[in-house]
Amino acid sequence: MSGRNHLKNRQRLEILEMAREVLRIEAGGILHLLEQVSEDFVTAVQWILAARGRVIVTGIGKSGIVGRKVVATLSSTGTPALFIHPVEAMHGDLGMVRSEDIVLALSNSGETDELNVILPALKNIGTRIIAFTGNLTSTLAHYSDLAIYTGVPREACPLGLAPTASTTAQLAMGDALAVALIKLRDFKVQDFQRYHPGGHLGERLQVPLYEVMRQGPDIPTVVREAPVPDALVEMSRKELGATLIVGPQQELLGIFTDGDLRRALNRFPDLAQRCIHEVMTPRPRSIQADRSVAEALEMMEQYLITVLPVVDAAGHLEGILHLHDLLGKGRIRFTRTNSGH
Repeated sequence: MSGRNHLKNRQRLEILEMAREVLRIEAGGILHLLEQVSEDFVTAVQWILAARGRVIVTGIGKSGIVGRKVVATLSSTGTPALFIHPVEAMHGDLGMVRSEDIVLALSNSGETDELNVILPALKNIGTRIIAFTGNLTSTLAHYSDLAIYTGVPREACPLGLAPTASTTAQLAMGDALAVALIKLRDFKVQDFQRYHPGGHLGERLQVPLYEVMRQGPDIPTVVREAPVPDALVEMSRKELGATLIVGPQQELLGIFTDGDLRRALNRFPDLAQRCIHEVMTPRPRSIQADRSVAEALEMMEQYLITVLPVVDAAGHLEGILHLHDLLGKGRIRFTRTNSGH
């Protein structure tokens, strides 16, 4: 029995090591691309930004699956994109391609016959072709207007046959392209909401703040005359990295954050003897409870803040928001329940 347990334990260790080795190889493949990213990538981004048409992604097999994911990411983040299967393209789907479109073709070898056969037709249409390939001397690279290297030193497959690290590298380069476009288009949270009305995140972005804000005893507050040590105790107890300063009618007077604490330590050697109103940030940014999560996130992004007080129309404190709560990472969840249809 002990021998059988020993074999099971050895097999367990072997499986764990296999998993770690695959992750090492695939991580190494992505890191390998860091040295390969060139001005061609910049040009690809600029072409897509300037294009009046769509990004037409094509590939076959595992590269086709990666291509579909690239399309999904681009489409949901402000870059119109669609996927065309090369075989379907040969049988009429090329009619969807216009000269103002940009084709993104994926093939690690660059010698995929089903893909390469449509390249001359794409050139005749007049569209620009960008290749993601691991072979810059391939047929695909030759026919493309721009070839971006996505090769890897080796596959994670022990036979070196199944696309593993190479498809991970293609996917990572696709994400790099999408993220660059997100930033250059100044794509916002509200834009994401518009493209995700049915998803969980889209639902959450539309929720009014009174459903997710912390209220009552969960709000860190001290009065204007409170000693700084009392404010620090309140900050620690509520674990939000800030405390709010309120007046007699719960009117919001100020905020004191971890950043304020660091600055105050440099300014006031006698900080422990000070009152909180001497070191708080007065008239902090705030938002009303009937506004949406999307609007709160937009404000937090604009002003680079992670904590946001919630007030009524007269400026009286009603709640507080933390970035993690809005993104669903904190302890606050929806109070609504889904009804059946």
